[in-house]
Amino acid sequence: MQGGHPVALVTGAARRLGAAIARRLHAEGYDLSLHHRGSAGEAAALATELEAARAGSVLSLQAELGEFDRLPELVARTVGRFGRLDALVNNASAFAPATFGDIHPGHWDTMMAVNAKAPFFLAQAAAPHLRAARGAIVNLSDVYARAPRSDLAAYATSKGALEAATRALAVALAPEVRVNAVAPGAILWPEEGIDPALRERLLAMTPLGRTGTPEEIAGAVLWLLRDARYTTGSVLAVDGGRHLG
Repeated sequence: MQGGHPVALVTGAARRLGAAIARRLHAEGYDLSLHHRGSAGEAAALATELEAARAGSVLSLQAELGEFDRLPELVARTVGRFGRLDALVNNASAFAPATFGDIHPGHWDTMMAVNAKAPFFLAQAAAPHLRAARGAIVNLSDVYARAPRSDLAAYATSKGALEAATRALAVALAPEVRVNAVAPGAILWPEEGIDPALRERLLAMTPLGRTGTPEEIAGAVLWLLRDARYTTGSVLAVDGGRHLG
């Protein structure tokens, strides 16, 4: 294997939670393969920032995760560049509210393709390299997988499938590779905005009474990848206790 740095492939890494995860892993010594779909400018800026801190440590990759053939390509290009793969972080997510009763198959298929199918098949493609490295996978789920909202029925279903896949992959890849998930609560509000009444209701359902931070999610991902040596098949709720209610 080339080099001494562990290598992580992070999907949806250009912005929001993905960028926070990328920065934290990079600061902890990981070389990174950073996937993005449409955020080319933000991806380039993040790569430049991280490369300035440690030259030769970042590979940028663009792909539509709904296109099946691109998934093994992401793994192959990562291993081709760095010679190894120690960690897979399935962070990329499709999120779109839809009124129940009006959900069409295209909406369902998009949610399932990005949120469940792509992480599963990325894991399958990465498995030989992760086994060789005795590495780990972290999937990004959501509190809505356990506590759905009526306008997020398809999204919640897809994240529930991702949590089931986390358990299935943990069994399939044991004992060499650990597979876990993080289920965030209110961390970053949707970019298109959120109804103030809904925001207050979500915070009222959160025992810790505040939003979380992207850095708190990144810390949980790092712990599961690097330090949680006897943890596999688990979904770690990082939601201020909202799943309790």
